[in-house]
Amino acid sequence: MEEPLSDTEEYRNKIATVDDQGKRAWIYPKKPKGKFYDWRKYVSYVLLLFLFGMPFVKWNGDPILLFNILERRFIIFGLHFTPQDFHLFVFGMLIFIVFIILFTVVFGRLFCGWVCPQTIFMEMVFRRIEYWIEGDANAQKRLNKAPWTPEKLFKKVSKQALFFGVAVLIANTFLAYIIGVDQVIQIITEPIQEHWEGFVAMVIFAFAFYFVFAYMREQVCVTICPYGRLQGVLLDKNSIAVYYDFERGEPRGRMKKERPAKPSNHTPAATPTTKSACTTCNTESDCQKEVKEQTPALALASNLGDCIDCNLCVKVCPTGIDIRDGIQMECVNCTACMDACDEVMEKIDRPLGLIRYDSHEGIVAKRKQIFTTRVKAYSAVLFLLLSVQIYLLATRSSVETLLLRTTGMLFQETEEGNIRNLYNYQIMNKTKTPLNIEFRLLDHTGTITVVGNEPIARPEQLTSGSLFIEIPPEALRGQKNDLKIGVYANQELIESLGTNFLGPVK
Repeated sequence: MEEPLSDTEEYRNKIATVDDQGKRAWIYPKKPKGKFYDWRKYVSYVLLLFLFGMPFVKWNGDPILLFNILERRFIIFGLHFTPQDFHLFVFGMLIFIVFIILFTVVFGRLFCGWVCPQTIFMEMVFRRIEYWIEGDANAQKRLNKAPWTPEKLFKKVSKQALFFGVAVLIANTFLAYIIGVDQVIQIITEPIQEHWEGFVAMVIFAFAFYFVFAYMREQVCVTICPYGRLQGVLLDKNSIAVYYDFERGEPRGRMKKERPAKPSNHTPAATPTTKSACTTCNTESDCQKEVKEQTPALALASNLGDCIDCNLCVKVCPTGIDIRDGIQMECVNCTACMDACDEVMEKIDRPLGLIRYDSHEGIVAKRKQIFTTRVKAYSAVLFLLLSVQIYLLATRSSVETLLLRTTGMLFQETEEGNIRNLYNYQIMNKTKTPLNIEFRLLDHTGTITVVGNEPIARPEQLTSGSLFIEIPPEALRGQKNDLKIGVYANQELIESLGTNFLGPVK
């Protein structure tokens, strides 16, 4: 009877942030350092500057970015969008989703480690505050196990106070993207009772961010964010991600001391610290060099791979995984393990890149193929959606008018014998300038009479009203007639509308 196959991926049955009893296992990642970490810091500086600076950037008196869901008012790089532009947001979301899918198929979860706000704030802001106050991973463990002293109390209170202060800053910034920075400043500077709704919203946001970054931490990436699970069905053997080169690194083994054979036939009289020369050597430097060559050195056995099983890649991981087990959902591609491994490889005089950006095929077959059939298909879909979105944006009108014949009403016959229909109109002015609106018939003889005063489309507001269209009976072709109405703003045609006109049966 054959023995059952052993489970070589048992590590996938649990996550590093939960212990065997099902309780939270707190992660103490070692402070990373290296070229990739430095690059991530530069990227985070740019993104943080963008995030905190954009609410203060204005164009023609309005913020350049605004997502006011409450008032259904949106501004994206100076362009005003209204609920009438909802189809543009639909295409925008489709483009974003397809782009994320395509990016993940090619580059794995690179977005999470380099661009995601959760990672940027956690690793580049809150974690660095923690390193600054409490020290590296081992120092944090000792501090948490130590009894309460004035020093420990000071460090813990200082850290949590800074955490909450940063959370308040983040909350105000996100609120500025919703209601505008001017209203946020009013909420901060004016009495609470005048803006108590905004103050409550700010407090809720602040505590939410504080809870996420002070307590939830990597749990957001590991258990809450759906992108990690999406990654599992999108990655294939050609996807570029943080990989451990198991072909080169296995089998693992610790380094051991070994003494090289004597390069000469005499025993030096000097030791590494002795300054006198032996009788055989010509000079003192020759003797010292020979003694150094015969000193035991650390070396890998010939049957072992390059991985010395130092576990530094595990110690620096912010989600606590072992990248050597293979690609995992919890890996956010932060490159901390790459920096740690490269540092060790440099010390033991081995080639860098034992852990690197690569694909499974790149490691096994030594070839990379990015433009696979799936990538080409996603690229085609993305190109198609982008083309449609560009066309919709290019043809987007700054004024949008809706004209509908009033339901439930038949036509009327005037004293002059003309036929008249009643219509309702709505005009959405997406500009910051008031517009004098005029309606004209473009393809029929007749008149248009607005009920009340001539409409004035107020800036960034919806204007509605009613009007009569009156047409002589000889100009009608039957009971239902198609009309073309021109909408003029300040004597300039800005839009043409189609509607129907009800007349008598001929």
